[in-house]
Amino acid sequence: MKKNFFCSWSGGKDSALALYKAIQAEYKPKKLLNMLSEEGKKSRSHNLSLPVLEAQAEALNISLETRRTSWDNYEETFIGALKDLHKEGIGTGVFGDIDLEGHREWEEKVCKAANMEAYLPLWQIKREELLNEFIEEGFKTMIIVVNEEYLDEKYLGKIIDKELIKEFNEIGIDPSGENGEYHTVVLDGPIFNKKLEVNKLDHLYNDGYWFQEFELINF
Repeated sequence: MKKNFFCSWSGGKDSALALYKAIQAEYKPKKLLNMLSEEGKKSRSHNLSLPVLEAQAEALNISLETRRTSWDNYEETFIGALKDLHKEGIGTGVFGDIDLEGHREWEEKVCKAANMEAYLPLWQIKREELLNEFIEEGFKTMIIVVNEEYLDEKYLGKIIDKELIKEFNEIGIDPSGENGEYHTVVLDGPIFNKKLEVNKLDHLYNDGYWFQEFELINF
């Protein structure tokens, strides 16, 4: 049971790399867990649509579990989901955090409340080292949100590669986006059985953030 895990799934690069590393460590993926906003159409973390999350789950051949929640009852809803997953024989939660101690403490707390263990396979590895590994292993991820305090709108829709890492270093931001500079959606990788093809649409702006709208064209 301990080896059976759910992955806390944002749809972005860190959760994908954590999933990959957990599988490499011979843990068994049973569920992707994503928390949706109250209306159930978009994810709370990366503003991804439910069809995109479902397409990722299909490409990974892992069942998607979702819950609708507000920020006010997020923790209560998350723990409830974990208790349900524990009843299905899942004993470990996999998370993509790297070095934010407050996040790790929260993840350990909610897992303990559901009689699970928290496993953070990226923990305390250098941020840029992880990003380079992500690219070298063949993952493909697109920038879908930028914080205008750090990055220009022009970076929306870009695929993260070695050249972009170099550019981010020259700008003076964390190339991994761990300080909230940007968010991504993973489109392909070594654990995907099908690449997500997308058509980029409009750029939207809201409260200091630019968003890349897009649609799937092969699911």
